[in-house]
Amino acid sequence: ISWAAPTAHGALKDNSSEVVQPFLMGCGTKEPKITQLCLAAIQRLMSHEVVSETAAGNIINMLWQLMENSLEELKLLQTVLVLLTTNTVVHDEALSKAIVLCFRLHFTKDNITNNTAAATVRQVVTVVFERMVAEDERHRDIIEQPVLVQGNSNRRSVSTLKPCAKDAYMLFQDLCQLVNADAPYWLVGMTEMTRTFGLELLESVLNDFPQVFLQHQEFSFLLKERVCPLVIKLFSPNIKFRQGSSTSSSPAPVEKPYFPICMRLLRVVSVLIKQFYSLLVTECEIFLSLLVKFLDADKPQWLRAVAVESIHRLCVQPQLLRSFCQSYDMKQHSTKVFRDIVNALGSFIQSLFLVPPTGNPATTNQAGNNNSAGPVSAPANSGMLGIGGGVTLLPAFEYRGTWIPILTVTVQGSAKATYLEMLDKVEPPTIPEGYAMSVAFHCLLDLVRGITTMIEGELGEVETECLTTTTEAVSSPTQSSSEQQEFQSTSDQMDKEIVSRAVWEEMVNACWCGLLAALSLLLDASTDEAATENILKAELTMAALCGRLGLVTSRDAFITAMCKGSLPPHYALTVLNTTTAATLSNKSYSIQGQNVMMISPSSESHQQVVAVGQPLAVQPQGTVMLTSKNIQCMRTLLNLAHCHGAVLGTSWQLVLATLQHLVWILGLKPSSGGALKPGRAVEGPSTVLTTAVMTDLPVISNILSRLFESSQYLDDVSLHHLINALCSLSLEAMDMAYGNNKEPSLFAVAKLLETGLVNMHRIEILWRPLTGHLLEVCQHPNSRMREWGAEALTSLIKAGLTFNHDPPLSQNQRLQLLLLNPLKEMSSINHPDIRLKQLECVLQILQSQGDSLGPGWPLVLGVMGAIRNDQGESLIRTAFQCLQLVVTDFLPTMPCTCLQIVVDVAGSFGLHNQELNISLTSIGLLWNISDYFFQRGETIEKELNKEEAAQQKQAEEKGVVLNRPFHPAPPFDCLWLCLYAKLGELCVDPRPAVRKSAGQTLFSTIGAHGTLLQHSTWHTVIWKVLFHLLDRVRESSTTADKEKIESGGGNILIHHSRDTAEKQWAETWVLTLAGVARIFNTRRYLLQPLGDFSRAWDVLLDHIQSAALSKNNEVSLAALKSFQEILQIVSPVRDSDKPETPPAVNVPVPVLIGSISGPGLNRPFVRTDSIGERLGRYSSSEPPIVTDELEDLNLWWAAWNTWYRIGSESTKPPVTFDKLTFIPSQPFLTALIQIFPALYQHIKTGFNMDDLQKLGVILHSAVSVPISSDASPFILPSYTEAVLTSLQEAVLTALDVLQKAICIGPENMQIMYPAIFDQLLAFVEFSCKPPQYGQLETKHIANAKYNQAEWVALNYVPFAERSLEVVVDLYQKTACHKAVVNEKVLQNIIKTLRVPLSLKYSCPSESTWKLAVSSLLKVLSIGLPVARQHASSGKFDSMWPELANTFEDFLFTKSIPPDNLSIQEFQRNESIDVEVVQLISTEILPYANFIPKEFVGQIMTMLNKGSIHSQSSSFTEAEIDIRLREEFSKMCFETLLQFSFSNKVTTPQEGYISRMALSVLLKRSQDVLHRYIEDERLSGKCPLPRQQVTEIIFVLKAVSTLIDSLKKTQPENVDGNTWAQVIALYPTLVECITCSSSEVCSALKEALVPFKDFMQPPASKVQNGES
Repeated sequence: ISWAAPTAHGALKDNSSEVVQPFLMGCGTKEPKITQLCLAAIQRLMSHEVVSETAAGNIINMLWQLMENSLEELKLLQTVLVLLTTNTVVHDEALSKAIVLCFRLHFTKDNITNNTAAATVRQVVTVVFERMVAEDERHRDIIEQPVLVQGNSNRRSVSTLKPCAKDAYMLFQDLCQLVNADAPYWLVGMTEMTRTFGLELLESVLNDFPQVFLQHQEFSFLLKERVCPLVIKLFSPNIKFRQGSSTSSSPAPVEKPYFPICMRLLRVVSVLIKQFYSLLVTECEIFLSLLVKFLDADKPQWLRAVAVESIHRLCVQPQLLRSFCQSYDMKQHSTKVFRDIVNALGSFIQSLFLVPPTGNPATTNQAGNNNSAGPVSAPANSGMLGIGGGVTLLPAFEYRGTWIPILTVTVQGSAKATYLEMLDKVEPPTIPEGYAMSVAFHCLLDLVRGITTMIEGELGEVETECLTTTTEAVSSPTQSSSEQQEFQSTSDQMDKEIVSRAVWEEMVNACWCGLLAALSLLLDASTDEAATENILKAELTMAALCGRLGLVTSRDAFITAMCKGSLPPHYALTVLNTTTAATLSNKSYSIQGQNVMMISPSSESHQQVVAVGQPLAVQPQGTVMLTSKNIQCMRTLLNLAHCHGAVLGTSWQLVLATLQHLVWILGLKPSSGGALKPGRAVEGPSTVLTTAVMTDLPVISNILSRLFESSQYLDDVSLHHLINALCSLSLEAMDMAYGNNKEPSLFAVAKLLETGLVNMHRIEILWRPLTGHLLEVCQHPNSRMREWGAEALTSLIKAGLTFNHDPPLSQNQRLQLLLLNPLKEMSSINHPDIRLKQLECVLQILQSQGDSLGPGWPLVLGVMGAIRNDQGESLIRTAFQCLQLVVTDFLPTMPCTCLQIVVDVAGSFGLHNQELNISLTSIGLLWNISDYFFQRGETIEKELNKEEAAQQKQAEEKGVVLNRPFHPAPPFDCLWLCLYAKLGELCVDPRPAVRKSAGQTLFSTIGAHGTLLQHSTWHTVIWKVLFHLLDRVRESSTTADKEKIESGGGNILIHHSRDTAEKQWAETWVLTLAGVARIFNTRRYLLQPLGDFSRAWDVLLDHIQSAALSKNNEVSLAALKSFQEILQIVSPVRDSDKPETPPAVNVPVPVLIGSISGPGLNRPFVRTDSIGERLGRYSSSEPPIVTDELEDLNLWWAAWNTWYRIGSESTKPPVTFDKLTFIPSQPFLTALIQIFPALYQHIKTGFNMDDLQKLGVILHSAVSVPISSDASPFILPSYTEAVLTSLQEAVLTALDVLQKAICIGPENMQIMYPAIFDQLLAFVEFSCKPPQYGQLETKHIANAKYNQAEWVALNYVPFAERSLEVVVDLYQKTACHKAVVNEKVLQNIIKTLRVPLSLKYSCPSESTWKLAVSSLLKVLSIGLPVARQHASSGKFDSMWPELANTFEDFLFTKSIPPDNLSIQEFQRNESIDVEVVQLISTEILPYANFIPKEFVGQIMTMLNKGSIHSQSSSFTEAEIDIRLREEFSKMCFETLLQFSFSNKVTTPQEGYISRMALSVLLKRSQDVLHRYIEDERLSGKCPLPRQQVTEIIFVLKAVSTLIDSLKKTQPENVDGNTWAQVIALYPTLVECITCSSSEVCSALKEALVPFKDFMQPPASKVQNGES
């Protein structure tokens, strides 16, 4: 047959009935061998497809007979199979008969036959349906008119079906009948059937040919009407059954669930749900609800296991789950099926832990309740606790004593069931422990994975679509129609998205509670790392998904769960329950009557402990342990934050709080840049870490850092969420750190820093919240906390400034100021450590960005300037370093408007009193700044003027007045004035060194750079700066403390001249006054043209006066020096009193002032306005200073008044004296008096008697001032030298100047002569009577002791003597002046001289009376002629008695010569007396007729007295002859005699005087001699007293002299009486001869000799009157 031609093939087929017939008959023999051959032949025919329909029918009938006879059963099955598979000729009844035949064979006694038949049936059923599918394929192209099915009420109405389809329909319908134990309609002849087999066949058909049911309404109808009710009916025993309930309780016995059927039903249900869900929505709802019920704890174990497997099959199909959600959960009155499934899984898992599974004794682990009690628990525990070197033997879940191993049940993502495949088992199998749990676990994981993958995929598509469409829509503004289309499409998409989003949200909302409950429990129970990882991954994906969908509650719940997992048990609750999102924990959700408890982690953890640390709490109790699972959770959290930061939103708070606690427990500490590194051990029980964690820590810290680095990819909103979370976390940490100084948690601060650093490119959006919070941290009382706050803040500012912004900072001033602002804000914080950080930051900014700060300068300078005095030395020092850097490097780069701030800041450092060196250096900086102003003057001026104009304009627009210090002055001048004002403030600093330095700098800058100022500005300089300063200094000086300062801080010794505050202020006053005076002097050409120069002059004089009258020698002296300077007087500088101030004071034309340099500047600078140049500015003919003569005079008179006030005040003696009485010093008085001559030159034209009187008072008082004993050695010459003090010299010079001026002055000035004489004569009197200074007791210098505040009177003798010389000189010049005559000057001179002359030896100095005598002689030699001239006028009348008395007092002095007077001295003194007598004889007596008679009488008497009684009473015998003033007596005699017998007697009066004198003389001689003789006689042998002997010798000598004189005179001049008296002496003399004294004898001899001349013969007696 095989090779027959096709025609033959066709023929054969047509005649196949005949061909087959023999074989059929062969089979009929029932002979085994024949039958076998025939069947083989028939099969061959069939395989060549040469069997017609009829033949086939015959074959089937024959096979049926064989079957009934139980012959060749396997061969039969083979034949049927070949028949049905090779062709499609068998239809309808034949087909049904063949199928029944196979069924019948399935139920034979023979096992092999049964199995073969079962396989055959399965194949046959498949073939029937495959034919139908093929038939559909063939007819697919022909579109039929669909026939309306009349409600399908008639089961048999299959007329519309094609033949193959009809067969299939009939077959499927009968299978349902059979399973339902009903009679089949089509499979006639069935005798027996099992449900299990029927269900398997149904399942395979449904599974393999779903399209048949979906495409044909008839079949769909079958599914709905037959299959579903059937399934539900068959399920009933399972539903009703409750495990453990006794049968007796219910009236009817309950059918027990039967494993094979139940399992097959579940398989069918799985297929129905999977393939026909869309057709059977309602039915599926019932099935799913049943599935959920089967999980109940009271169902048998096997039932629960297969139910879980079925659910697993659903869980791996996310689209299906999505349909459930749409069809049920989202419908109003429907069961929430999807939610129930998830919750059921959760409850199932929970129940496995809570109720140990019964019926399987191996799994009831009694050891759970009493851990490690008894041998039973040993294997279990070893599994759980992993004691063996930390290796867990079996992965498992363990919870509250229930231990459930984890079995590997399936590959992820596929539901490979175990028990649903046990089709051969009749009895329920024993389920291994942990199987159900493992499957349920995988259900959850697959569920999560499926849902999230699906939703995220769709979300991604939607997002990309939205992006493209929106961009298109935006970018095509062409035709309106096209726009409409575009918008149409976008709106469609929007709708679609809205629908999708609703579904996604519902799915998540439906499942999250159950999932979370289950996962949390599993997480807690898991002891296997891989399982934990899976659970965490599920939680993470769910959290991320919720985040993406914006479902905050659920997102936070998942995150909370992870957070709790990360922390030790019971720990979590304290942290997470405080946060808002954790409202979920510890609540139970009631979902459709099922209670889902959120299980809190249990405490008995069977995890390996890997770290022990301190909890982060206010009062940490003990330690907490971290297990490896905690660390695993932590890593998941990190992962979540890292990958899904954008969707975390508010839950950043949870995540970060947890991380913070973990980081704390692990002991990670922040390091630079905010990264956390394993830190040093915390105080308290320190952190214990296993090596495992130690290696993990760097990884964790790395991930932590990466997490915050990735914040740069977050969008702005998410970034804000992150920042807010960190801030609130930080606030909590701050609260916790209040009130204790324990280590605070710095996690948040460190991470804020990290976040800020990586988001520099968009720093503006987060700068304010970030820095605002860090500033709060900086104010925290806990030092570590604020230190990190400051660290973070300053790092951010520095990073912000160095970051390469776009546009760069130089073009984005707003951003720059924004970045610098927090730096300024830090200034309001008082903690020094923060300020130090702030300043260090400023220093670094200056070093790195100083050139580009621009508008940021005021802020930066403000920070330096904000340092207050009380903030400690190191702060001030650092701030000052910054300032120094600014001044040295950055003045040129900053805007000129900031220069004033620099000046202010530098000044404020000068005022800081923490560190003297800083103050001094800051003054140096001010000098440097002024130098900079000077060098860059023009540019600064231009820029400032420009700025000023701009501001002016702004001010006008706003209608406000522009307000700045020193306003009317131009801006550049204002800058200078600010500088001066600052220095001025420093000049009154409490510390002397600062004052001194500031003062020098101020005056130097004004001196050096003052020329830059506008002329008008000088007015401000004088009044607002200089005088203001003088006022303040004066006030401070006068109120300064006089207490002694022990030492100057540290061990600096203070010189006694500076050991009180008052003395230190004195120095300042001196410096200031000198400086101002110098400016007045050198800048007078600038100042005088200013309107109120005279007022300024008065103020300055007032200052000089108050300084001069201050009770301080240093100040007062300096004041006078300044006085001299402004009067442009240069006082002679003697070595003894070099001025304190630099020599510049005394140089009226300073061209180069030494090198006045500020600290640190050693360059001298030439004054640009030296006098030479100034003169050059005017034409040579003009004087340089052109001012009103009169005004100038007023200035000088003002100066004179000041001088007078100073003089009179300072020299007026105080009323009372005590230790502290102030008495002006000699240098002061000297300087004062030295000023007068120069001053006088300017005022002499108006200088009158009153002024002279005033001057006299001052001179007199000044000279009267005593010296303190400790100063005397320096001022007084030693007592023996006759030297004047400089003061005395000055006084005389002053008078000299005056008298010279009078001399050359007009007539009216000459009336001043007498006053000058008076003044000088008053000084002359000092020689004998030193002046009194008030009531002050002065000691003579010789008795003064050092170091006692005693006052020593000066040695006035040299002064008086010099004055006397001046008087004589002056008198010589002026004797004839009318005024001198009228004012009785001569008389006054004589009167004055009378004092020393009468004292003679009692004078303080011997030289005095000698000088007085010589002066008297000189004066008289000039004055007497004048007196004689004016004799008639009577102007000299009163002089003569004075003169007579003077002679008398001198020649017959009462003072006794000192004992030690040598003979030579005595003789010299005698010769002086002789000179006086000579003067009388030459100048007075010859002019007796012009002289009053009384006077002449007095003279005569005196001469008379001199001629006899001239001896002194105290000489020794040896000297007697010398000491008797013989020369003097002789001279007196001679004079007496000369004038007694002068031949020119013009008036009888004179002769009378002479005669009277002679007779007196002779009478006296007579008396003396008589008395002597008398005494001699009485005394006998005793010698007479020396005195008497002397006297007698004198008398004897006088007698001889007299006789000599008488002889020399013209005889006519001698009166006869006189001779008689002389001769009458003779007898007396003779009587003396008996005397015993040889001296007397020799004298007597001399006296007697002249008498020989009288011895002549007596002449003839002549009558009287006759010759």
